[in-house]
Amino acid sequence: MKNLPFGHPGRFYRGNLHTHSTNSDGAFPPEDVCRMYKEAGYDFISLSDHFMKNYDYPVSDTRHLRDEEFTTLIAAELHQGSTSIGELWHVLAVGIPNDFAKPSEGETAPEIARRAADAGAFIGIVHPSWYGLTTEDAKTIDCAHAVEIYNHGSHVEIDRGEGWPFCDQLLNEGWRLSAYATDDAHQMTHDAFGGWMMVHADRLDPDALLDAMKAGRYYSSTGPEIHDVRIEREEIHIECDPAYVISVQGRGSRSMSTMGDGLTRASFSVERFKDAYMRLTVTSTEGNRAWTNPIWFS
Repeated sequence: MKNLPFGHPGRFYRGNLHTHSTNSDGAFPPEDVCRMYKEAGYDFISLSDHFMKNYDYPVSDTRHLRDEEFTTLIAAELHQGSTSIGELWHVLAVGIPNDFAKPSEGETAPEIARRAADAGAFIGIVHPSWYGLTTEDAKTIDCAHAVEIYNHGSHVEIDRGEGWPFCDQLLNEGWRLSAYATDDAHQMTHDAFGGWMMVHADRLDPDALLDAMKAGRYYSSTGPEIHDVRIEREEIHIECDPAYVISVQGRGSRSMSTMGDGLTRASFSVERFKDAYMRLTVTSTEGNRAWTNPIWFS
């Protein structure tokens, strides 16, 4: 249960990992994007501009936009080669060095992802539903830390923002991955401020946030807050903002739920989930959700 982010020293920081600026195909320069997220109550973001030749392989340097109340992680969205259905690969790398080298001739998506991971990056499998990524494709990114299980832009624009079924399939097959929600904002209108992660760290610092993300010490949300999750005496207990449904999911069809108006806590037996994994979902009356990361018992 080491990845449960509750009950430890530190606090939660709200952040968005997947955003674009005018350094690639976004509508606003980095300074404006960071300002808008800070004004919206975020503690950190990463500008993940498209690391492509037609944008001259940008790594957006946002270090000058950090202050005591807001910080940034250096990132890029990597694109090398094609998936099994002929789509250009998309891989998120958060925490790369500012001088991350351009791809070499013939470098593949798994290779550039591994190079980013070796340089210290958190690697995310982004918007799998948006471009028809297969689980077999995903398995080639063997350095991945997480799957993007909610992409707000894809959800609003084309109803392909969900990534949980894809992530669950990988989890069912034994892969150990965490799961994050994000915006993938370009226009900073309909596609912004809709999905985020709450990272538990001991300080608002890029290295501390990155370490926590790699360890899975966060939850994700489109609205509700999760206040506590703990396991005691063969039960998992959750406390959260008022909800209509609190549910738990596990391997295959294993699931449980409780429903009612204004639910703020629930408890479930862990017995059916102990041989694989479990995760919890909080759904508000408005349909907004919050998700824990998968929890393993061994």
